[in-house]
Order: sequence, then C-alpha cells, then structure tokens
Amino acid sequence: MALDIVANKFTGPVAPGHTLTYEWHASQYGTTWYHSHFSLQYSDGVAGALVINGPASANYDEDLGPILLDDWYHDTVFSLWQNIPLTGPQPAVNGLINGTNVFDCSQSTDPNCVGGGKRFLTEFQPGKKYLVRFINMATDTFFKISLDGHSMTVISADFVPIQPYKTDVVSIGIGQRYEVIIEANQATDNYWLRATVQTPCSADNPNGSNIKGIVRYSGAANTEPTTSAHNTTQSCADESKDKLIPVVVKNVPRSDLAVSQKANVTLAVSDNKLLWQLNGVSGKVDWSNPTLLQVFNGKTPPTNYNALTVDGSNPWYYIVIQTTIPVTHPIHLHGHDFYILAQDTGTFNASTVNATWTNPPRRDVAMLPASGYLVIAFQTDNPGIWLLHCHIAWHVSGGFLLQFIERKDDLLKQFNPAGAWNDTCAGFNGYVASDFDLPQEDSGLKKRLIGGF
Repeated sequence: MALDIVANKFTGPVAPGHTLTYEWHASQYGTTWYHSHFSLQYSDGVAGALVINGPASANYDEDLGPILLDDWYHDTVFSLWQNIPLTGPQPAVNGLINGTNVFDCSQSTDPNCVGGGKRFLTEFQPGKKYLVRFINMATDTFFKISLDGHSMTVISADFVPIQPYKTDVVSIGIGQRYEVIIEANQATDNYWLRATVQTPCSADNPNGSNIKGIVRYSGAANTEPTTSAHNTTQSCADESKDKLIPVVVKNVPRSDLAVSQKANVTLAVSDNKLLWQLNGVSGKVDWSNPTLLQVFNGKTPPTNYNALTVDGSNPWYYIVIQTTIPVTHPIHLHGHDFYILAQDTGTFNASTVNATWTNPPRRDVAMLPASGYLVIAFQTDNPGIWLLHCHIAWHVSGGFLLQFIERKDDLLKQFNPAGAWNDTCAGFNGYVASDFDLPQEDSGLKKRLIGGF
C-alpha cells in the first residue's frame, strides 16, 4: 500500500506485512483525508478522514466531525479496471454517507446480491449550531450535498478558512473538503441529508438520487423523513470562486499568462487502450525506479514520467490547464495550496482572460471545466517532487498526471536515504521480486512511488 496524506502530500510504498510510521509538522489545520495510492485501492475502502483542529471563521456549538461522501461498486475496482481502458468508466451502483446506505437488489443483476443496509443517522439538538466537515472520497462522482429545510454557512474550502457565506447546496468534487455550519432552527422532525450525484460528470449510478442520510431532531419520531429537497440543477461547476474568499489575504504577482506553463488535456488510443495525456504525454512511471531515486542518482526522468523541473528561490509558477474534451476533471496538486486565477468554459486567451490577482481562492483541488480551462499559480516554497493529477481514479490510472521536481538542490540537501527510505524500499523490492506482485497495468502513479520516497 502506498499512502497519501493530503495534509502533507506524502506518498510512499508499504509492502504487505510491513509498517511505516510517518510523522509530519501540521502547519495547516482543518479537514482532510488519507488514502492508499496503490493503484485503485482507495476506491475499495482504504481511506479515512483526518482532522487538524484550529480556529474557525464563524462560531458554532458542536463539531459533528467528518461526513464522508463516496460512490460504491459491488465488484472490486481492480476487476473493473480491466474494462476501463477499452470501454471507459464503469458506473458505480450505489453511494455511501459515512460508509453506509441502503440498496434494493431489484436494481442489480447479481444473483448473490444482498439488499437492505441502513441510513447514516445523526441527531440535532434544537437551537444548536453544528460544524460539519464534508469530504468527497469518491472514485468518479461529483456530489451536491444539502440538508432539506436548512441552509449551510460555508467557512472553509479544503485547508483554507474563508469568509463565511450561506447556501442551500454545496457542490463538492472528488478530493475536495468543505466545512459548513448548520443551525438546528427548524421544527422537531426528521430531515433528509442528500448527496446527489451530478450526472453530467459522473458515470450513471442507478441509486444516484437515493444516497441519503437522516438528521433527526431530539424528540422526533423514529421514522424516515418526508421532507422535500432544495431546488437545484445538475451541474459540475465548483462553488463560485467569488464566494471562496480566504480570511488570510494573500495576493499573486501579476504575470503574462501567455508565457505560463501550458497543460493541454487530450485522449489517445494505444494498444486498444484509452489513455489520458497532458501535453501529449500519458504518464507512466516504472514502479522499480521512482522519480526521487532517479533525481538522487543524478538522472533525468524519461519523457513518460512527465516531470518538469522548477528551480530558483521561491519563484511563482503559473499553469494553464485546458481541454477541448467535454469532460470535467478535479485537478489536485500535492505539496501546495494553489491559487485559482481563472476558471471557465471555452478557449483560454491570455489577452482577454479575467484573472483574479488580489486574494484569489486557495485550495488543493479545483474543477477543470468541460471544454474549458483552469489557471492556477503556486509559490515554489516547498522542495520536493510533487504531483498534479486528476482525482478521478480511472483517469489518474490512465496517465493523467504531471510531476514537478521542485528546487532539486534544496531537496537533495534535505533527503537522507538512511532509515525509513532504505527499509521501506527494501521491503517493497522484496515484495516486487516475489510471485505475489501483479504486473503493472496502469500509469504507475498509484501502483508505486513517485515522490516522497
């Protein structure tokens, strides 16, 4: 298993039967999650929430903790991956809220289907304000989350506290996190908490409108809700960047975006497989020869590693990610919060783009609109080898990735292969040499280590 802790963007391989203790300085606070990066393993449940406590931009009475949103497959994702390169994404058959939901076997052709299940349930005390931490841990699903009869006050996006704003529905892409405050100010009753699949950018899910939990006011009857949903339309757009205003003001130096790094998203077919490309390269990493090892040995990673070198002392780096393909992508950058300068449909034009330079939104996952562009910036103040990738699991396994070798000289000064590096790699190399390790079938991004080990 390779582990990614989004709090500090760590990725490292741990062989079966081995352990690794990882310590890091929690320089940010808020809501995040950890997940396996061994191929598609997190989609089968090797994931969980992490909360780093800190101040909030609005007051609340009680922290209800994380609420995890997920899609769910009755077959393992490893078996489903065999068809992905040829037929495209496989639809999930259900969705989960904090790991649970109901299922009707009449929707399934599986003769071994076991129906039933239960709804997620939490209780409100009238008059209290509750902090809720939503995390989208899905494989291929964009959700809209809402609570019937209630509004939400959004106070944080990913790891960045924002100026509070009210909304009835929150749009949440894969990998994103939102902290919201919900006030228990309605009549004593049961209310549906809805995680609604957005079909324009999510594979069809027959249970997509029935991914629901229950919020029960203290004293309400033990019955299912009969409440009605908020009015909303199907959409895969992020929460408006005009609402995601960071509390701590940080500005981005103006730059000529015509000379920024471009990352064009395309599709290709090779060996009867559909592959995602950035700038004409479908990322594929040899799991026995990770990027950091090559850098440590003074080598330049090959083209299919899709690695870019970023040197200098804390320079700003500007990236335009664009596509003509009508598919939405949640773009995740390891090692940084990035600044969202622009995000729109259509063709990017540096001379006409309406970029935000003054205190733009900061986060680590943002949606690349279908047939559109996303312009981001980050300051290269964190030496390491960091990944930019689509967080749709099928896409990253299909090669949708870039790597940034950031401040190589500073990285090598900090890097010490003794101890955990040597021990972990020795254990994993032994596993690879055994008869138990399967052939590499995807980009290698998740199958083996790219950065951090």
